Amino acid sequence: MNVPLLAFTAWSGTGKTTLLEKVIPLLKAQGIRSGLIKHTHHQMDIDTPGKDSYLLRKAGADQVIVASNQRWALMSETPNQPLNLVALASRMELSTLDLVLVEGFKDEPVPKIALWRRGVKGEIEDLLDSHVIAIATDEDLEIKLPLLDINQPQRVADFIVEWLK
Repeated sequence: MNVPLLAFTAWSGTGKTTLLEKVIPLLKAQGIRSGLIKHTHHQMDIDTPGKDSYLLRKAGADQVIVASNQRWALMSETPNQPLNLVALASRMELSTLDLVLVEGFKDEPVPKIALWRRGVKGEIEDLLDSHVIAIATDEDLEIKLPLLDINQPQRVADFIVEWLK
């Protein structure tokens, strides 16, 4: 896979989605086309109960694509299969992307920016592994990694642009 993966990892409630929501348009403004893979621990269904695609998937179709002129989505039934981040990313149209951002997947061996806020949950050390390339925080930490201000999305985006080079 030639398109780099960059994960944003943190405890729930730290602000991963909020930060990515601000960073993605900043990257786009600099010409960086990004995809996103988001991990969820919740039961999820993007299909609408009662609609044809939902009924056909529930009837036993293992994969369903719902498509319109504006977008398409692939739903794939994967009961009892472990998640594989690289396999998920390979399903994306990588020729149209410069970067795949990942929300979650904290145990995957991919480059990561760890987000941490005091009092949210756990300690910063619990988020760190050899794949963390920077920490976005609102604290002054004494760690030998680049510190990014979690409240300044432009600085985070600039770091990503430099990292991509």
